[in-house]
Amino acid sequence: MKKNVYERAMKRIGILFNEFDNIYVSFSGGKDSGVMLNLCIQYIRENNLARKIGVFHMDYEIQYSETIDYVDRVLQSNSDILEVYRICIPFKVATCTSMFQSYWRPWDESCKELWVRDMPAGSLGKDDFPFYNTVMWDSEFYVLFSQWYHLQKNAKKTCCLVGIRTQESSHRWRTIHGSKRYHMYRNLKWMRMLSKDIYNAYVIHDWLTTDIWTANGRFGWDYNRLYDLYYLAGVPLEKQRVASPFILAAQESLHLYKAIDPNTWGKMICRVNGVNFTALYGDTKAVAQKTVHPPPGYTWEDYMHFLLSTIPEDIRLNYLQKLSVSVNFWRKRGGCLPNETIEKLRAIGLEIEVIDHTNYNTDKYPVRMEYHDDINISGFKYLPTFKRMCICILRNDHLCKYMGFAMTKKEIDNRKKIMDFYQSITHG
Repeated sequence: MKKNVYERAMKRIGILFNEFDNIYVSFSGGKDSGVMLNLCIQYIRENNLARKIGVFHMDYEIQYSETIDYVDRVLQSNSDILEVYRICIPFKVATCTSMFQSYWRPWDESCKELWVRDMPAGSLGKDDFPFYNTVMWDSEFYVLFSQWYHLQKNAKKTCCLVGIRTQESSHRWRTIHGSKRYHMYRNLKWMRMLSKDIYNAYVIHDWLTTDIWTANGRFGWDYNRLYDLYYLAGVPLEKQRVASPFILAAQESLHLYKAIDPNTWGKMICRVNGVNFTALYGDTKAVAQKTVHPPPGYTWEDYMHFLLSTIPEDIRLNYLQKLSVSVNFWRKRGGCLPNETIEKLRAIGLEIEVIDHTNYNTDKYPVRMEYHDDINISGFKYLPTFKRMCICILRNDHLCKYMGFAMTKKEIDNRKKIMDFYQSITHG
């Protein structure tokens, strides 16, 4: 008999509680991680399990008050079965509100007089984690915490439940369906290895947004009331997200803070550079959110160099380094494109070299080509153009996610060095 998504999720959670002696949930306060935590709480209570689970909550200082209230309610009402790790760390967090700074630091002691709120009681700070250092990004802390937690519990196997759904983005779809099988746990495609004996589990990866709200309604679970305010403000379901307000995906909705949470808004505009500008223009051509064109008489390459001339040297060099990596990638390795796009490129007479094989798990083909000013076909954001680079600069997309960049080799090497160092001091 075919199971629905709730039944499949509960079966997966049952597997985890049978297989892993150490389990924790990554809880952001959003709708997905909230449902995932409620599923685990329900499983423990219905099965009368004599065990607790950890809750890992990265507190970014600046969030909607409704999100903070929801997190507090959930953690307090289930304190008998939850071990809470509320993290208030001044790690580096990406920001796309400013062309002058690529990151900000929540809970930065040097800005304490500007903090949006007081640090929550019982939270863990930088002195609680021996692996913390000032160059660490929040994403690096996430991985290192899992190792620290694994060692603290002297666990045999540790699992972190992460509330991502493939409906949300192609990147999340690839997380579930695109990795090689040796990264899985016992060939379960919804589990991925983080490091030795430590895994991520995505138990609600096949849920839809409507499933999330159906579960909240059917079981009467508490949820973040911010989503009610989003609904009243006319925000579509697929754009109702709880995340750091300064990342690229939040540019268009940053202005909602003024209406939904004016007290927080009044404090945050002094806390991070460029917040007010992004609230005013985050959904306009000023940050390339609508149809955008170069100034009259400029090519996109000309416009790129003009934009780069207006920003600080370190930020300019960052973009140029990303551009250099991208140019070399398209020249030497080639980007994987579907046959439909390849035929369109040939039809407009562009010189390309199509490779008939790839080591990636995809039905697309690598295509080598040079950078162009603009390529006016559907799917242009996946092609090497100076227009695409201009859009990154206009959006203050310092990581160049719009161009498909993930962590660089240097960033991956730096994270590995930190992880190796931490393991050396814990294992002697």
